This record gives sequence, C-alpha cells and structure tokens, in this order.
Amino acid sequence: KATSWREKEITCTREAAAEMLAGLRAELQGEGGPTLRAKFEALAREHSDCKTAKKGGDLGPFERGMMQRPLEEAAFALEV
Repeated sequence: KATSWREKEITCTREAAAEMLAGLRAELQGEGGPTLRAKFEALAREHSDCKTAKKGGDLGPFERGMMQRPLEEAAFALEV
C-alpha cells in the first residue's frame, strides 16, 4: 500500500500507485446504483488516508477554492 500523502516522503512509485488505482477501479466497474455506492464507500473506508474515509469517501459540499485544483476543475466541469 502506498504511503500517505501526509508523510514527508512518499515511498510508492507512480507506476505502483497507478496499478493500485486501476485495481480499485476494476472492482467498481460493472456496478450500478446502490451497489456501486456501497462498494465505493467500502473501498474508501479501507484505502483512503484522509478524514473522508470515515464517511465512505464523501467529500460533502464544497465551493471553488476549497479543493486541490485538478479535483475542483473536474467537479465544476460536470453538469448537475
């Protein structure tokens, strides 16, 4: 498992991190609706290293300027 982004030095390679993310994504593919949400929440509780882990990965509402730029750009590009 990759070290936390909170650590002074990240000991996981970019390739290893990409492989782990691909595995998590594969676990979610093919699911839909409540099953997808439940699986996502379980994976977030197990693998997340931030405070959202306790909430199953739920970020809650946020405004521009509150998140890292790539996440913010992706979130606000979505049509609601």
